[in-house]
Amino acid sequence: MDAQGRTVKAGASTTPIARAKAFGRWLRSGSLGFYKVMRANPLTLVGFVLVVLISLAALLVAVVPPITTALGYPVQMTPYGPNDLLPCPVVGNRTFCAQPPSVEHWFGTDRAGRDVFSRVLAALPLDLAIGFLIAGFSLAVGGGLGLIAGFWDRPGTVGAAVSLTIMRVTDVFLAFPSLVLALAIAATLGRGTVPCILAILLTWWPYYIRLTRGEVLAVKHQPYVVAARAAGVSEWRILFRHVFRNILEPLVVYLTMDVGTVLVVFSTISYIGIGVPPDVPEWGNMISAYGDYLLIYPWMVIFPGLAVFITVVAFSLLGDGLRDILDPRSRRALAQAEASTTAAATPAAPEA
Repeated sequence: MDAQGRTVKAGASTTPIARAKAFGRWLRSGSLGFYKVMRANPLTLVGFVLVVLISLAALLVAVVPPITTALGYPVQMTPYGPNDLLPCPVVGNRTFCAQPPSVEHWFGTDRAGRDVFSRVLAALPLDLAIGFLIAGFSLAVGGGLGLIAGFWDRPGTVGAAVSLTIMRVTDVFLAFPSLVLALAIAATLGRGTVPCILAILLTWWPYYIRLTRGEVLAVKHQPYVVAARAAGVSEWRILFRHVFRNILEPLVVYLTMDVGTVLVVFSTISYIGIGVPPDVPEWGNMISAYGDYLLIYPWMVIFPGLAVFITVVAFSLLGDGLRDILDPRSRRALAQAEASTTAAATPAAPEA
């Protein structure tokens, strides 16, 4: 009996050929579901394209080093270095370093003469990597503890005591707003990129514990889990083969949408002034440094703010689309809607 409660012949799913066929069926169903969701919801397609472009840009900026060609021209992903001080125009006896957007400087320059477009691009790998790092680490730690807390909670056992301890510690962390707690920890650790990351990491994993435990409690009493336990399957095998596989979908959806949330928190800590150092290109840092000049030099604040907004919206739209793709009920609703549309578009056969 498999994870969906279907009866499977002995040895049928253990051969490499059977596994390859099962993987092919899963891949085809996922591809068709992805295509249907993209066609039914254009916003999901927008989110997917934006996430791909943002991730590709971050990878290229982080990996491709500046190269000097044989003619002496520098070739790099950003037009200028993030901290290059460019020549400032001089009018009379005054120097004007802050230049508005132009053909040469797409996002303008800041008050120090640095190219804003180059700094926004240079901040992309840091912000995106921290979003994935914190969300992924929180999923690994919180998801693992949530599995333990939800699966081994029978009263009177050691597992129940461990589960109770995990949930009480989780409740203590969840009693405080995550942003406020992260700000307090970051202020205690001091300013810097690593202390800022640690501050968010220490406050982010409890949400994954609560989510994972709730999903485990909903799955572990399903008939296929009871049948596997009655057949003598080990608890660890039941946990990973029957329980974890069936709660992975909501965790992936939450992780995708959580990357944008982590990015907002990280930028907020930098905006307040207890995050990354001032010379490090980071979106929240740039908004904080030029916030006082919003009315005079709006481009210094608008473009970093747009970068945060577009990235967060892109991951939110993609996560919402993944939920439709991975949820069987949503897939059935899409299939029914497509069948109804096809039936309505098919002309009726002429009467004899």
